[in-house]
Amino acid sequence: MRSGAKVAVIGGVFVLMAGGIGYGAYSMLGDTVGGDGGTRSASESSKVKTGPPSAEEIAETSKGFLDAWAAGDAAAASLLTNNESGSAPVLASYGEDARIGKVKITPGPAVGTKVPYTVKATVSYEGKSKPLSYASELTVVRGLTTGKALVDWAPTIVHPQLTEGATLRTGESSTPTIEAVDRNGKVLTKEKYPSLGPILDTLREKYGESAGGSPGIETWIEPADETQPDVNLLTLAKGKPGNVQTTIDAGAQEAAERAVKKYAEASVVAVKPSTGAIRAVANNPATGFNAAMQGKQAPGSTLKIMTAAMLLEKGLVTANGAAECPKEARYYTRTIHNLKYFSLPDGSTFTQSFARSCNTAFVKLIDDVDDDSALAKEAREVFGIGLDWKTGVVTTDGSVPEEVQGEAAAQYIGQGTVQMNALNMASITATARTGTFRQPVIVPQSLDNRQLATATRSLSPSVTQQLTTMMRATAAWGTGAKAMASVGGDKGAKTGSAEVDGQDTSNSWFTGFSNDLAAAAVVQTGGHGGDAAGPVVAEVLRAGG
Repeated sequence: MRSGAKVAVIGGVFVLMAGGIGYGAYSMLGDTVGGDGGTRSASESSKVKTGPPSAEEIAETSKGFLDAWAAGDAAAASLLTNNESGSAPVLASYGEDARIGKVKITPGPAVGTKVPYTVKATVSYEGKSKPLSYASELTVVRGLTTGKALVDWAPTIVHPQLTEGATLRTGESSTPTIEAVDRNGKVLTKEKYPSLGPILDTLREKYGESAGGSPGIETWIEPADETQPDVNLLTLAKGKPGNVQTTIDAGAQEAAERAVKKYAEASVVAVKPSTGAIRAVANNPATGFNAAMQGKQAPGSTLKIMTAAMLLEKGLVTANGAAECPKEARYYTRTIHNLKYFSLPDGSTFTQSFARSCNTAFVKLIDDVDDDSALAKEAREVFGIGLDWKTGVVTTDGSVPEEVQGEAAAQYIGQGTVQMNALNMASITATARTGTFRQPVIVPQSLDNRQLATATRSLSPSVTQQLTTMMRATAAWGTGAKAMASVGGDKGAKTGSAEVDGQDTSNSWFTGFSNDLAAAAVVQTGGHGGDAAGPVVAEVLRAGG
């Protein structure tokens, strides 16, 4: 859809229209220079108002701005903002580039300095027209230099999805539409599966031209970053959509959408271990940022799956061998303790420490590893973390940097500088399930013959068997038992919690498998892994796929 240059201010300036178009805000401004600038006499400067704008000022300013905007007078509307030069071209593009007219804006009651409103308009292009409606809000602030009440400019005022530097456009799309289907041929739409919105936009951008479709007439948001996909807002005339096959399973996707909506901020991904096919991706809120595949944060004790694999490979532990689990352990300057300082009795096995999520059992083994880079090597060489994944859409592929001393100890339990998202943890679980990393994909490799990432080596059958045995124990009687009770089949799990930036309540992490499906979820400030993220994973695993 990228056709044409960005909006420019014609002639370098916008000029107020002469005549009798007198919005109430014009006389309120007084100055001939708008926004938060202008020059005043000494007497005028001494009268500059301070403090929050009054209810009357908020009503006057917001009405003047909304009236001018609705009338198509970008220059007048921009004068009522605290950023005239930034707002004028965006407001002008509303009618010029987006072809939006017959605009009616209805404000609601102010809430403090915020004024919500609804916009109803008509988009017209070459004989095609269609209604457009949405809701947004503005904030009225006190101008820093003029003291006048002004609209605090942000692109979201014009449309809630409009970002800095982006442009609203209407015209013939340069990329044909697509009809994305799940693995069984069921059509996937952003209306039914909101979390797939940014994914479908990306698939259209990448594969629209090669999928056999023809362009239509649309209204869209063109981002400032050309690597990001356009966001379609309205279709005036449909083109012929091209068909794009995905690996998504509609049933699992529906369960994922339903599960994340139970929490304010949550993400989940499901992957098929035997192939790497992504079966579900869901986020709440379902915004333009795909946190499930692009997020970056510490995953807590779910990373112990990888740490355990490394310790098993080095022969430092066995699933049924003894492992110390004191209430706390120190490594260099870092003292790490277990949840509520619990400990396990002497003679407890490594499986018991894993299933109960004993931090100290892992930290006490660092000296025996005698290689600060061991975990980073395990991440890359076995689990494919940090390689350049080609899933078909943009992803963040996880990071386990090489660390030393106390920071290395934090990494062993998924804290410190480790960065993961739900996709990464679902893939780690899938690799543990089979012993071999298979790069996750959301469209088949055959679609474009892209090069998939491959790990250097697989886990041995013995290590794979011990690792899955410990995960089965976690799901059967360990910290994941409650969440996994409703999940059938051959199942395993690992819980986690991670505090980020000193937050009061930790993020909840959970990952698990059932037969040939692995899933991982994170719930922001959800607390213990089994309490919030666990039920999200369980709901997706029950749906199968």
